[in-house]
Amino acid sequence: MTQLQNVTADPAGEGAAQPPRLDFARTAPKAFKALLAFDSAAREHLDPALVELVQVRASQLNNCAYCLHMHTTDARKRGESDERLHMVAVWREARGFFTERERAALALTEAVTRLADRGVPDEEYARAAGHFDDTELAGLLTLTFAINTWNRIAVSTAKTPGTD
Repeated sequence: MTQLQNVTADPAGEGAAQPPRLDFARTAPKAFKALLAFDSAAREHLDPALVELVQVRASQLNNCAYCLHMHTTDARKRGESDERLHMVAVWREARGFFTERERAALALTEAVTRLADRGVPDEEYARAAGHFDDTELAGLLTLTFAINTWNRIAVSTAKTPGTD
């Protein structure tokens, strides 16, 4: 029998309940644990504040309410301001809110997350490479791969924001 999550509200707001979906962590524990290890390895050489900004931006782009809620909450617990968190969605226009290093990371995160749109442009990769050493850059890429995977799991299984 398939493991299911709690019934969630219809995201379109039409009033219909969404049927329960697979509990990925319980049903695929080896894959879940492997992804946890992958995610942990990605963070190893990165500033925790930057990690949360990257995860917030990818979650916004992927329309993942579950991960967006989790990572904004985690960022606040680590001391991130509401003001900066509100500006992540418009970081290109919010020049005074983010360092050049953060902006380079956010640009690369967007390119990798929106891979199908235009690939990863050389100038965005080079910009990030100018702010991060090879180990950090590999971590940033790995982190972006990981959050995109988490977003896809949460959206596909209809995880409810604020439930974990």
